[in-house]
Amino acid sequence: MRKYLLVLLGLALLVGPVLVSGCAPAAPPELGSAENPVKLMFVPSVDVAVIESSGEAMAAWITEQTGIHFDVSVPVSYAATIEAMCAAEGDTMGFIPGLGYVLANDKCGVEVELATIRYGRTAYWTQFVVRRDSGLTSLADLEGKKWAVPSVTSTSGYLYPSVQLSLNGITAGETVEAGGHPQAVLAVLDGTADFGTSYFSPPGDTPADWSTGDPPEVGGDFTIEQQDDGSYKVWQGGLRIRDARVAAMTTDPMAVEDVAIIGLSEHIPNDTVSFVSDFPAEMRDTIAQALIDYAATEEGQAVLADEDFYDITGFGPVDDDFYNPVRNAINILGWTEEEILE
Repeated sequence: MRKYLLVLLGLALLVGPVLVSGCAPAAPPELGSAENPVKLMFVPSVDVAVIESSGEAMAAWITEQTGIHFDVSVPVSYAATIEAMCAAEGDTMGFIPGLGYVLANDKCGVEVELATIRYGRTAYWTQFVVRRDSGLTSLADLEGKKWAVPSVTSTSGYLYPSVQLSLNGITAGETVEAGGHPQAVLAVLDGTADFGTSYFSPPGDTPADWSTGDPPEVGGDFTIEQQDDGSYKVWQGGLRIRDARVAAMTTDPMAVEDVAIIGLSEHIPNDTVSFVSDFPAEMRDTIAQALIDYAATEEGQAVLADEDFYDITGFGPVDDDFYNPVRNAINILGWTEEEILE
């Protein structure tokens, strides 16, 4: 019996290493494969369902052109997007606004690759909006008034208007997070707040149609067309209106006619396409070029330039310094990352 057990033990010693080596974990699937797609995140600045469907359409085109697969997601908040990118390990990119980018860059080294372009511009503005029948006509009238913001981590919805109000010696009352730019407009419409802040893209199709210092509303009658998908196109004075009020019309068709713009912020660098710091450089370059190419197609414009998505007409390479104005705005207010993301 003892001899038999020794034989078995010897066999176990011989076979054991074979079994262990046979159970070694396989190498992970290649990044960008269907089994290990690139994580593509968007902030929830407009309707999440529209972001998801538009993001999926864009990702499908890039996959067809490059073979790189994507997993599109919209985290529940701006802060959650930043946290998810900072927790990622070499596999994540995001469409994030200037404030989110600056915070993510300072927190974990997220790197900007592209800025969005809208009708020839690499900048946009904050608009201060009120009901036309409210009697509020200037920023001075907003002292102590209830304020609707898309999110306290929104560049145009909160950071820049906070600077504007502070520099004008105005202290707003209660602040309400509406959950998105159209929602901030709707909060003003339904009386949840006295005024709101959201993105302003100038009217018209080219930079020649509107210049800094021009009135935010060009005046004249509105021409409104409802599209087959329920969205709207709006013109005033012959110029296409492109600010957040139009996106809000899907919920309330009176958003443009009943909501007035009473002021604008300083210009803001456009949103970013950013990557985690250890994202593979060659794949990053391939994706960036694919986005530029996609924006140049008719199919890409149908998706990207939709006001219910991000109203993007192109992409341009930028570096970190392009977002120094956002850092300066944070410094003016003396905000810390903890205060912004709490």
